[in-house]
Amino acid sequence: MSSVEIEMIRNQLPGWIKASLPYAASGEVASYIPELSKAPPDALGITLLDANGDVATAGDCHMHFTMQSISKVFTLILSLMDNGEDAVFRKVGMEPTGDNFNSMLKLELVRPGIPFNPMINAGAITVTSLIHGSSPQEKIERILHFFRKIAGNDRLRYDMDVYQSELENANLNRSIAYFLKENGVLETPVEEILDVYIHHCSILVNCADLARMALVLALGGIDPQTGKQLIPRRYVRIARTFMTTCGMYNASGEFAIDVGLPAKSGVSGGIMTLVPGRYGIGVVGPALNDKGNSQAGVQLLEMISKEMEWSMF
Repeated sequence: MSSVEIEMIRNQLPGWIKASLPYAASGEVASYIPELSKAPPDALGITLLDANGDVATAGDCHMHFTMQSISKVFTLILSLMDNGEDAVFRKVGMEPTGDNFNSMLKLELVRPGIPFNPMINAGAITVTSLIHGSSPQEKIERILHFFRKIAGNDRLRYDMDVYQSELENANLNRSIAYFLKENGVLETPVEEILDVYIHHCSILVNCADLARMALVLALGGIDPQTGKQLIPRRYVRIARTFMTTCGMYNASGEFAIDVGLPAKSGVSGGIMTLVPGRYGIGVVGPALNDKGNSQAGVQLLEMISKEMEWSMF
């Protein structure tokens, strides 16, 4: 059944891409990180992968882009594997905020002043601070090694041009981090934490890498090639839940209604989503809507999910 469905998807994808691409015209490429502004606004690509290794692709699926906030899913998992749930969730909450991903509003308004969830910047910075390592460099190396293992790609690397551009324009994230430090949420030096955080946002991938990483989550943390448990099932469940409730910033509720799948987006235009037990999906479309999600990418996923009846709800 899976191979038949994949073949049908292969045949339909070019048409779905063509129908979704015009939506990119009403979006804008992220410019607050100058290096990201170089991405082509009219690009749109997708890769879909199943546990048998069958693949369906269309559009600009081979285009490389940085993970940005998609990386938060896997740094959360690594932090959970390093520390356990109790230690992580003493520092960061489990609730959606309704605010922009880079907002620090509720850190001051709501007590005890910890970030609401790990998918916003404040929460991801906090989670990053908990990853084990004797130095920032060791943490950076551990993160890349973990991401390579989940992606099944030893060639994943940091895009140092994006890293440098983001580091030089990180004033808001720096403000968030120092506020967290003042509140006692961060216990290590702010600049060291930010260095690690910006590094993992700058990991370079394509749609195939995202699809493979999503497939591991879709299969409950199991490597589709070896059958090895790469991530404890409990932590996969936590990550997938956060993707559903918080993964598309403050448009997560709308995405859950229109698409109905766990997903995580990034301001480079990437979206990682999955069909539980069946498929991992990677999408790229650099032109963003006002919530910071790929304008055409969201439309493409909505179209496919409705056509294939994939919604979990």
